[in-house]
Amino acid sequence: MLNIEQFRYGDNLAYLLYGKTDALAIDGGAWQEILAFLSKYSLTLTYVTNTHQHFDHTPGDDYLLRETKAQFLDCTTLADNETILIDHEPVVVYRTPGHSKDSICFYAGNNLITGDTLFNATIGNCFSGDPKGFFESIKRLMTLPDDTRVFAGHDYVRDSLAFARHLEPDNKDIERFRKSYDPDFVYSTMADERKINPYLRFNEEPILKLIKGHGLPHATEWERWQSLMAME
Repeated sequence: MLNIEQFRYGDNLAYLLYGKTDALAIDGGAWQEILAFLSKYSLTLTYVTNTHQHFDHTPGDDYLLRETKAQFLDCTTLADNETILIDHEPVVVYRTPGHSKDSICFYAGNNLITGDTLFNATIGNCFSGDPKGFFESIKRLMTLPDDTRVFAGHDYVRDSLAFARHLEPDNKDIERFRKSYDPDFVYSTMADERKINPYLRFNEEPILKLIKGHGLPHATEWERWQSLMAME
């Protein structure tokens, strides 16, 4: 199984997936720290790629490509379910349009790097103008196992939990997750997300009751999703 290393630059989070010798950089804005890590552990950077092309996720690409012999993988051309091999271990591409048209996630072992599609305890903004596509992308991620670790493109945990608590003040799992939050290694599991993330809880009774209480449409999953989005 591949290892994962997280690097913070501002509230953005960059990642390395690596094995014994080779590595893949994703949203590598913290390029200096990434290069130092590669040197320290004698790793070869094989590929550089992104979860999407928004400017805050791409500033390290050129530096990493200039300082290494890595190959650039354009996120707009990677195919759904395409497999990238790092030390013979698979990294699977999920195309997840919604936040942006080109948004993708990377699934390796039990690690899911989600960019701005799925944050810890919330989701990204729908800049693509395709809320139905975003809904389908989130539903796809919801099928992953409980032990899947979610590594997002930003650390928005405190604000996300505050909003989740606003919607569900009696949800004790929100406070439990807040106490476990580590700003030096930010992640959640899909099991956590099912308990605390309102945008994954549209079938749960407390959220359904909330939507009904606001007089919003709730007959179908799609209606509940739209109603939640309207409550932001």
